[in-house]
Amino acid sequence: MAKRLQKRRSNDPEGVRRRIVETAFNAFTTRGYGVTTVQDLKAAARVTGGAFSHHFPTKKELGLAVLNGNVADAVEQTWIKPISQAKTASDGIEAIFTEIIRELDQQGFVSGCPLGNMVSEPVGQDGAMREAAIAILAQWRSQLAQKIRADQLAGRYAHLDAEAAAIFIIASYWGAMGIAKASQSSSALKDCGQELLRYLDLCPSQKP
Repeated sequence: MAKRLQKRRSNDPEGVRRRIVETAFNAFTTRGYGVTTVQDLKAAARVTGGAFSHHFPTKKELGLAVLNGNVADAVEQTWIKPISQAKTASDGIEAIFTEIIRELDQQGFVSGCPLGNMVSEPVGQDGAMREAAIAILAQWRSQLAQKIRADQLAGRYAHLDAEAAAIFIIASYWGAMGIAKASQSSSALKDCGQELLRYLDLCPSQKP
């Protein structure tokens, strides 16, 4: 008698977890953390309640996973890595704004800055999630300040306070992205990028 073939059960817990986190990242940074329900996420990720709660017993734990994973990665890939690899802070900022504007114009809509979207939500009122967001912001600021200090050693931006300039650049971008999201247009980012470059260029240099 031929052996009965048994159907192999699919078991990919890591794949399920990644799908939940990716679904949550998209929902939290577009619709908002507060208005997105666990039921919404289960339906969008196509997972059962048991599978969802196995990985994330609470919405807060999922929010932390999104912040420490996808949001941190987005800041790393969009800002930290390009700034660290750029010749100067000005070169990095110009390249970053050019790429962001290109992507937004190509996709035809603006969802905003992932970190900005998250911290403007109730996550800002929760201690653990606030600390996670602050840690990402601190890394972002640190990399910008480090690039500015390196430029200063080469004679650029002589009168800038590196730490203050870094937070000014982030705040300017953050605000411009919020305006771009509200207007669904990249024009605010274009203006912001040009003015940030003007701001850096206007700082006196030690060398001609």
